[in-house]
Amino acid sequence: MAKSSADDEELRRACEAAIEGTKQKIVMSIRVAKSRGVWGKSGKLGRQMAKPRVLALSTKAKGQRTKAFLRVLKYSTGGVLEPAKLYKLKHLSKVEVIANDPSGCTFTLGFDNLRSQSVAPPQWTMRNIDDRNRLLLCILNIVKDVLGRLPKVVGIDVVEMALWAKENTPTVSAQRNQQHGPVASSVTESDLKVTVERELVSQAEEEDMEALLGTYVMGIGEAEAFSERLKRELLALEAANVHAILESEPLVEEVLQGLEAATNCVDDMDEWLGIFNVKLRHMREDIESIETRNNKLEMQSVNNKSLIEELDRLLERLRVPSEYAACLTGGSFDEARMLQNVEACEWLTGALRGLEVPNLDPTYAKMRAVREKRAELEKLKSTFVRRASEFLRNYFASLVDFMISDKSYFSQRGQLKRPDHADLRYKCRTYARLLQHLKSLDKNCLGPLRKAYCSSLNLLLRREAREFANELRASTKASRNPSVWLEGSSGSSHGSNADTSSVSDAYAKMLTIFIPLLVDESSFFAHFMCFEVPALVPPGGIANGNRGGPYNDDANDDDLGIMDIDENDSKAGKNSADLAALNESLQELLNGIQEDFYAVVDWAYKIDPLRCISMHGITERYLSGQKADAAGFVRLLLGDLESRISMQFSRFVDEACHQIERNERNVRQMGVLSYIPRFATLATRMEQYIQGQSRDLVDQAYTKFVSIMFVTLEKIAQTDPKYADIFLLENYAAFQNSLYDLANVVPTLAKFYHQASEAYEQACTRHISMIIYYQFERLFQFARKIEDLMYTITPEEIPFQLGLSKMDLRKMLKSSLSGVDKSIAAMYKKLQKNLTSEELLPSLWDKCKKEFLDKYDSFAQLVAKIYPNETIPSVAEMRDLLASM
Repeated sequence: MAKSSADDEELRRACEAAIEGTKQKIVMSIRVAKSRGVWGKSGKLGRQMAKPRVLALSTKAKGQRTKAFLRVLKYSTGGVLEPAKLYKLKHLSKVEVIANDPSGCTFTLGFDNLRSQSVAPPQWTMRNIDDRNRLLLCILNIVKDVLGRLPKVVGIDVVEMALWAKENTPTVSAQRNQQHGPVASSVTESDLKVTVERELVSQAEEEDMEALLGTYVMGIGEAEAFSERLKRELLALEAANVHAILESEPLVEEVLQGLEAATNCVDDMDEWLGIFNVKLRHMREDIESIETRNNKLEMQSVNNKSLIEELDRLLERLRVPSEYAACLTGGSFDEARMLQNVEACEWLTGALRGLEVPNLDPTYAKMRAVREKRAELEKLKSTFVRRASEFLRNYFASLVDFMISDKSYFSQRGQLKRPDHADLRYKCRTYARLLQHLKSLDKNCLGPLRKAYCSSLNLLLRREAREFANELRASTKASRNPSVWLEGSSGSSHGSNADTSSVSDAYAKMLTIFIPLLVDESSFFAHFMCFEVPALVPPGGIANGNRGGPYNDDANDDDLGIMDIDENDSKAGKNSADLAALNESLQELLNGIQEDFYAVVDWAYKIDPLRCISMHGITERYLSGQKADAAGFVRLLLGDLESRISMQFSRFVDEACHQIERNERNVRQMGVLSYIPRFATLATRMEQYIQGQSRDLVDQAYTKFVSIMFVTLEKIAQTDPKYADIFLLENYAAFQNSLYDLANVVPTLAKFYHQASEAYEQACTRHISMIIYYQFERLFQFARKIEDLMYTITPEEIPFQLGLSKMDLRKMLKSSLSGVDKSIAAMYKKLQKNLTSEELLPSLWDKCKKEFLDKYDSFAQLVAKIYPNETIPSVAEMRDLLASM
């Protein structure tokens, strides 16, 4: 017989490795086949494909108690055992051998703690009966030892198990803890566990069974005698039974009578119970009907109660408080009543919002009562909006009319009055919340209100600006400066040094007073009239351009505070539609006020055109300070002012250019033209007026002035070509001398300074060359002939050319250099003769001597090369001669 897997030590070690770390000890391990039977089909065992498994019995000591487990292990992909399932033996309730398996090697284990008892438990199939008995015997012994009870055993004879256990007591290997560690010893299985025969059958019962079996064994060899004996005993037993039955007949009769009476009682009871059952069934049906009606009535009562509560809430929404209705339809708009008006507006807004679909169930929205109430609220809204709009239009007009009628609000003769709108804004701010609610009720009503406010306030602002500008011009004393700066006929000291700073100060004062006022009015209007635009002046920003002026100390005293009207309605994002509407309204609010600013600019121009430079810088500074979206019209106003100033200044520049061009039509002119030194004076004065960004304006004027000056200068020079170079060099020199200091600090003038310097050098070179050739014409013509021939023939052939022989050279030298000192003196006199600027003579004479020496040096080199044996005065001798004169 093959060795049982229960004795396989390698299998035991593999099982111990699989449960390593659980502190459990393997008692027995054996290979089995797992399958599942089909329940509900009698006499037939349906199986799935059998799967190899290993069943291992393990124990774990925990204090004084010992726990027992049945482990199911399966083979992994690599053939290594790994735990699959774990059963606690304390829940083992049944051990059943499957009767449908003829071999008797298949059994099931029933546990009372399985979740679903409807699922068929797994069936375990052993290799043979011995392996089955060995495993079941070990399971029963462990359960008996650990739990003190035995599970139910089905399909196997306990006596047969006991006899098998007695015959098969194989030795097993056990581990015992001795003093020096665990050692292996060979013991029998009965030493480890109590045998089944002592557990299942006592010693006395075993002896009786052996004696009984012994008596029968004695006669088994005589089969016929044994059979006869059994027949006799059977007949004796049947006779005894018949006798006992006959003796008990009276008793049987009595029992039958009792049974008959009992049967009658039972029949009566059954009839009564049937009657009671019918009555109870009818009663049950009645009770169910009553309960159904009660449930319906209770549900109807609950629904009615909820409906009444919901209708009460809806009616509360639809109710219009009498005080609010009176306020909305006929209340006063006085300041003392504004709180009640605002509360009524808030209630009306909330009531209208509450009747809209997102806040109201769509089913309610279709109800007739809700539609009628919504129409009633809409009528209240339109009535209130109409009354409030009419009141505010009249209120704005009455405020402005009151201020215009009081002359103390405006500037008067001898007294400049700064406009003060604090009281106006305070009174308007009283109705700011009302405007917020009007916007939430009807956005379209704000258009006429904005127009009414703009129309009324525009009258006030234009009146204030006109009175202020008139008094500002009347109180400013300044002598008029000439508008003709570069006219040739004007004297050089034509009152051009008069101080006109008060003119630009007056313009700056106008801007200092009114630009912050207009910015504040724009900001107040934007927020008061509920435009959703960003703040006009960011925190810490400068809107007034010049913060240090004496008239703007109180520029920001009026705290608008409009954003505090309703903080919940503030929006950070821009609204392009509101911004366009705001710009249109600001145009209506401030339109016409620019005419008074234009009047101040024109007045300042008439007094001193150069003051346009400083006014341009002041305007540019204010313009750069207006960054907010709501200050659009103020930026347009400042831009128009800047354009007006630039236009006036361009007019002045054009007139000055015409004055320069008129010099061209005069008679022959000598010396330095009058507009050159006057331009230097004009440029110096213009530099004094430059402020901020007006540098570009001045540089453009410089460019136009100098371009016209140079063009005119060249045209005048062409009228007399004989003296053109002298005329040009004197004027260009005068231009450089007069603008030397300014050219060092003004880049634009430096550019023209260098241009004049180049023109001066060219004119000097032409004039000096003309004087030199006039005195030494034959000498340098001879040298030019030699230079021309050197391009076509060799130097050795030149002395043999006609007019260039040595004899010709000697004649030319005698005629040109015989009285060279006189010729040089004549050259100096000619240079001095037509020069009107005596201060230029030394530099021009030095240039003339240097130019003559350079030309003579070139001539000497040519003679030494072409006529090596000829002698002429050396360059050093000529230099000494010039130096001595």
